[in-house]
Amino acid sequence: MAISKEEFRNALSRFPSGVTVVTTKDADGSWRGCTVGAFSPVSLEPPMVLVCVDKRAGSHNAFQETGAFVVHILAEENEVHSNQFASHSSDKFNGIEYRTGISDIPVIENALVALECRLAHAHEGGDHTIFVGEIERAEIKDGNPLVYWHGDYHKLKSKK
Repeated sequence: MAISKEEFRNALSRFPSGVTVVTTKDADGSWRGCTVGAFSPVSLEPPMVLVCVDKRAGSHNAFQETGAFVVHILAEENEVHSNQFASHSSDKFNGIEYRTGISDIPVIENALVALECRLAHAHEGGDHTIFVGEIERAEIKDGNPLVYWHGDYHKLKSKK
């Protein structure tokens, strides 16, 4: 018998993870985005990553409609972005500095890393879809990542 959702959440809360926001656009050209906790590198050759998106998320269908997305690894000062894109706001880009990247998808300007991806595969994953993207462009900045652990945001101690 499988464990309960509560047990699963409690167990995974002990695993620290970086925080990502993924942006895309739908078939009508409207920008979409969501905060994603399940992100992982997949391959070096070709360079690929995956994100797992809840099928109930308002942005879910847009990933397949456009066939492209941008993964933003958030910097520790981007906590507000994480919360804004996790909300049910109708305008998640309000107050966010961005430029447009591949397929005219918004790229958050002050993210630690922005990975512009073309959709390579989509797989069923329970109540989520696993979207695998091949990275076409990467923008990398110096700084510390936003970390989520045990139900809260944390800062890493800087190396000096």
